[in-house]
Amino acid sequence: MRTVLHPARAVALGFLAAIVVGTLVLMLPAARSGSDGAPVLVAFFTAVSAVCVTGMAVVDTGTYWSGFGQGMIMLLFQCGGFGMMTAATLLGLLVNGSPRLRTKLMTQMETRTLGLGDVAAVARLVLVVTFASELIIAAVLTLRLRYGYDLPWGEAAWSGAFHAVSAFTNAGFSIHADSMVRYAGDALVLLPMMLAIVVGGVGFPVLHDLRKTSRNRLRESRHWSLHTKLTLAGTALLLAGGMVAILLAEWHNARTLGGLSVPDKLLGASFMSVAARTAGFNAVDIGALTQESLALHYFLMFIGGGSAGTAGGVKVGTVAILVLLVLAEVRGHSDTEAFGRRIGAAAQRQAITVVVMGSAVVVAGTMALLAVTDFPTDQIIFEVISAFGSAGLSTGITPQLPASGQLLLTLLMYLGRVGTITLAASLVLGGRRMPYRYAEEHPIVG
Repeated sequence: MRTVLHPARAVALGFLAAIVVGTLVLMLPAARSGSDGAPVLVAFFTAVSAVCVTGMAVVDTGTYWSGFGQGMIMLLFQCGGFGMMTAATLLGLLVNGSPRLRTKLMTQMETRTLGLGDVAAVARLVLVVTFASELIIAAVLTLRLRYGYDLPWGEAAWSGAFHAVSAFTNAGFSIHADSMVRYAGDALVLLPMMLAIVVGGVGFPVLHDLRKTSRNRLRESRHWSLHTKLTLAGTALLLAGGMVAILLAEWHNARTLGGLSVPDKLLGASFMSVAARTAGFNAVDIGALTQESLALHYFLMFIGGGSAGTAGGVKVGTVAILVLLVLAEVRGHSDTEAFGRRIGAAAQRQAITVVVMGSAVVVAGTMALLAVTDFPTDQIIFEVISAFGSAGLSTGITPQLPASGQLLLTLLMYLGRVGTITLAASLVLGGRRMPYRYAEEHPIVG
């Protein structure tokens, strides 16, 4: 009898295979600027960061890697953001016209669709939205770089395409050593990047829901799924709240936003709020942020974006469920409710499990990294959460970490990108009814 590979295991192995292939290719002399190939650790770290759409780097992407190497990195984070199982399904659709049940199950797990009947539609939506968004953003950036910065057409087109794909996949890789700092006051560069980050990170089930609503004008927002409502509401709250908090913390900081005009401060704070949640780009020096801003980044990076999108973190919907659970408990309500719907007990337990285990990984990673480095604790915490949340931001210490520290970050990147997916899938697919229940008792809490 033929054994069907568990979808969660298939995703983990798919990402691992892409990392191995990426490492081997990046070790080739042709991938590096110069005559020698990249060392194993550099190639491995870069491949993990790209496949897990994190954006952390131990070398300057723009100068260390050749054009071929940069192209390979872009291909890796395109595959990582697209989703290994989603890509497999799309290939099946293009070749066979109808994916098999096993492939449907794999894609269902990766995209979190509610029913198998929606998988083909979601897969097509992934394809259309991904490439349409990337092409449009790439065109806008190319024109801006060509006419606003006088770059040659070839250089402008490559930079536009690379940053467009990196933004949509929330990868955070840049071919500039200063990321987006050189464009800190340029709305024609930062706003398209922000749009790509949000669209890619909100999650494909939400985009699928919005598409269905737009095709039927009789339907209103009240017909959206609870997942869509929670994700959109949570995303709006985090973006607006993050921007205000960053403005308050950095308004007078001469090393970040302090020297900018008011419109540029608003633009910079908005970009920081958007990018902090897993995109990994920075328009100011992260190492110059105030302690308040660093603490805010911990929070935003850990939460991340929407489920089944290109963003990382424990996801907005997961945290929204926990907040609603706490509010219900404080109010003395027996049910956890939102937008006229009751949230099931299974979803609540899964949300608690994901956040608790994610927090445990961050704590363990912080303790382990502190044991092998002498950097300040706040910078270590920042790097660990950034790696786990696939944010990719750095205070600048990543290249200076010892080999053991960099390998630890690769493990955190993999766990953050693949671990949360496989954990959530295992919780859903592994649920079963027990034939008995123990007597209930109430331990003392608090």
